[in-house]
Amino acid sequence: MKTYLLPENGTYYKANLHCHTTVSDGRLTPEEIKAHYVKNGYSIVAYTDHNVMIDHSDLADENFLPLMGVELNVGEAKKPDEKYPYRTKTCHFCLIPLEPDNKVQPLWHREGKYLTRNAPNYAHLVKFDENEPDYVRRYSVEGVSEMFKIAREKGFFVTYNHPTWSMETYEQYAHYEGMHAMEIVNYECTVGGTDEYNPKIYDEMLQTGKRLYCIATDDCHGLAGTCGGFTMIKADKLEHRAITKALEDGNFYASMGPKIEELYLEGDEVHIKCSPAREIFINYGCRKKSKKKAPEGETLTEAVFKIDPTLYEYFRLTVIDENGKPANTNAYYTEDYDIPAPEAK
Repeated sequence: MKTYLLPENGTYYKANLHCHTTVSDGRLTPEEIKAHYVKNGYSIVAYTDHNVMIDHSDLADENFLPLMGVELNVGEAKKPDEKYPYRTKTCHFCLIPLEPDNKVQPLWHREGKYLTRNAPNYAHLVKFDENEPDYVRRYSVEGVSEMFKIAREKGFFVTYNHPTWSMETYEQYAHYEGMHAMEIVNYECTVGGTDEYNPKIYDEMLQTGKRLYCIATDDCHGLAGTCGGFTMIKADKLEHRAITKALEDGNFYASMGPKIEELYLEGDEVHIKCSPAREIFINYGCRKKSKKKAPEGETLTEAVFKIDPTLYEYFRLTVIDENGKPANTNAYYTEDYDIPAPEAK
């Protein structure tokens, strides 16, 4: 009997879940972003301008879903005599409301304390809870985790962004609590020269006992940072709640190129079918790995790996295409599935 890890039914929708426009510090207008991404086969863009959550639902049509969102940040204070200011650590994270009618931005400060670039020009459009005091952000494990917690309680999908560019280390990110997902890929940072393909950091977080997903995003500010990292979301329809429910349930994978067509368990084996690949490997959350590599001059389009629930806490798969570009599944925990142990066969 097959147990599908990615839904058997539904449609895959290509999404960029991290994007900036002229509302903050991007170089493309929201309309230009839509046109560019639709032209490149995307169905979903989350508009996550810095510190102002603006509604772009007027851009929606039957083939395009604009998700409302915002990217917030908090970091170390810059010292007046700091010779190298870009060495200060910072934490950036995106919030996407799960419900389409949730348009109230959490963690708001009335004085525009955190607004930069063009964002102050749009502050009057932000809806916030007038009964709550101004929120003052704190850069600490406790402060960041508190913001994640508040955002989740207020109905937002929380993603942790570009840890390498942010100069954060294990002492920070491994102890943050409350995120739904992290960016395993941030394409614009990669284009800019930062190694922001983060499978090692994803595993480090998983190995602390966190259960979280991985996404691939562009974080685009201009054309150069577009269409390089995307999240393929499988849902019944292209509607806000159907898409955010798929995000909550982990019905997606992160990619820079390869497509994953099927992913399911059958007995003690995990099966994957994908677009042509140079290699496919499985990470078991420990030193043991297993890889299937295509013969010279050929490609793979499927692979099967054994799962031993007595040895492995979780597993996740990676597809590498002929150009070396990866696609990554979320982590799946063996205790959640009826996988027979070796002695039970």
